[in-house]
Formats: sequence, structure tokens, C-alpha cells
Amino acid sequence: MLTGDLRNKVDQVWNAFWSGGIANPIEVIEQITYLLFLRALDSDQTREDNKALRLKTRPVRLFPEGTDAKGRPFDDMRWSRFKHMAPADMFTVLGEHVFPFLRGLHASGGPAAETAFAHHMRDARFTIPTPALLARVVDLLDTIPLHERDTKGDLYEYMLGKIASAGQNGQFRTPRHIIALMVALTAPVPQDTLCDPASGTCGFLVAAGEYLRRTYPDMLRVPAQNGFCRNTPVEA
Repeated sequence: MLTGDLRNKVDQVWNAFWSGGIANPIEVIEQITYLLFLRALDSDQTREDNKALRLKTRPVRLFPEGTDAKGRPFDDMRWSRFKHMAPADMFTVLGEHVFPFLRGLHASGGPAAETAFAHHMRDARFTIPTPALLARVVDLLDTIPLHERDTKGDLYEYMLGKIASAGQNGQFRTPRHIIALMVALTAPVPQDTLCDPASGTCGFLVAAGEYLRRTYPDMLRVPAQNGFCRNTPVEA
């Protein structure tokens, strides 16, 4: 069972995501899971390195030697390395190197220690929007003790409970790529009246506005298209 201190740490992570622009609890748990997996993978590599040092053998490599296709050393992709980087550098490493590496684990057929997770990493997406949020979340997750198996189970049970409460309170946030798809399928035109009665943070309305601006760049300059833009009272 989680102690009050651990619950407080999880709440801080959750609040950091919320204030950083990710309010969908499923997306929050997804990103936390990927980061915790990276932390666990780094711990496994450290254990293999220590075992090889004691036995004077070659260590099992969970992180390959050398560099990736973009020339980044695989060692930079370890939790113990990137957590000390500047936020902008950490953001680049995670987005451009670590997550492509995670997606490649499934196809690599690597050691058994990594294949236990590889199947679930094949569609991994990095959706943390800013370096500042990433650095904050990594710092907070690094303080959560995960040595006990029961702690991990209790941690996820507590986070799943947050999904249930978020659903009851109407706090689900549609991911940006889903919003973009729905707007594109709707294909609004300048003459349409747009309404989102459950707007929340107005994500759909903002995406619709961006779609119109891209699709009809002269919309606000051509009278035939912008004539509908007027203050018209809406009757109850």
C-alpha cells in the first residue's frame, strides 16, 4: 500500500502534467509508463554491468554499444545519463533518439531482459510538449522508490484510480492528433457556424480555427467569406 509520501509524489507528477498541458489521464499514465520503463531498463543494464564485473565476463547489452542512426551514443539514452542533461538536450534525446530506440526494440529481437517489454513498446509515442515539463517529470519520477514489486503494483492501482475519478468529473482531454483528425473529417468552411457545447479548454475550436486558416488563407480578407463574422446574439 502506498504511503502518504509516495501518494504525494505521484500527485506532484500528475499535477505537473496537468499544468504542462496534458490533462488526459490515459495519456499521462502512458507517458509515465514509458519513462518508468526507461528507468527500469537502465537499472537492468547497471545490474548486468555489475554482474559482468564480478564474474569478469562480457555484460549483456540492453543498450547497444556505439551510436544510433543519427550518431547519438546509445549510452546517452539511459535514464542515469539523460536525467542530468539540460532540459532542451533531454527533450531532444527523448524525442529524436530514445523513443525511436524503444519502437525498435520489438524488431531487434534483443536479450530476454528487454523482450519482456519490447512488444508493448512498438507503438511508443513521445507526447510531452515542452522541455520544462519533461525535466520536471523526470526529476519527480527519479525520487519514487521502485525497488519493491508491490510498490509498482500499488503505484499503478493508485494512478488507475485517478482515471476513474477523472471520468466521473468530466476531465478527459482528447489527444491533439485525434482532434486534428476529427476536424479534418468534419472539414469546416468559412460559412459554417462552429459550436462546441463541452469545450473545456477549447481544443476543438482552436484546431478548427487553425484548419480554416490553413485551408482558407484569405478567409478574413475576402468579403464573401468573412461576411458571416459578426456579433449575432444567440437566443436561449
